Amino acid sequence: MPDLPPIDDDGDGKFRAKNKKKIDAADLKKLAPQQRSRYLAYEDPPKKATEGMAYSKKMLTDRKKQYQRDHASTPEEDISERDKHAKLIGQLKAAEARNRLRIMRLRYQANRAQEISHLISCQPTALKAVRLQALVPAYPDRGDRRDRLMPLDRERIECLLEDEKGLLTNRIH
Repeated sequence: MPDLPPIDDDGDGKFRAKNKKKIDAADLKKLAPQQRSRYLAYEDPPKKATEGMAYSKKMLTDRKKQYQRDHASTPEEDISERDKHAKLIGQLKAAEARNRLRIMRLRYQANRAQEISHLISCQPTALKAVRLQALVPAYPDRGDRRDRLMPLDRERIECLLEDEKGLLTNRIH
């Protein structure tokens, strides 16, 4: 049986080829570049290079794990649940926006009605006040054009409108 070199077991259980003879650094420098690279191919790398390789291998495995965590496929149930939740949130936001618009519209209409009432009350004569009230309604009409005045009120207003000299509506200045 031929003599085989001893198997160096570094703990990982893999066979590693090694140079049969050791060459010192001075002789290694004297070798041609091609022979030197052949010799160094079967030598253990320097400690700094080994640490660098271990560090880069660790970084690559960490990045791979992070990528798998970030891009892990989610089950269909989670996706449908997430979509339902997003839809519900959207509906709630839309309802809140509609409510805000309704409140703003009501506030605007109330302020407008108050301003018009103030303008009507500041008129010098009742005739001018009635005319302004007829031309500028406090609240916008909603399409309902029926007569809102009682028959007695209607008669009184018609009398005021027919009074051209202002005898019924004279105010003291």
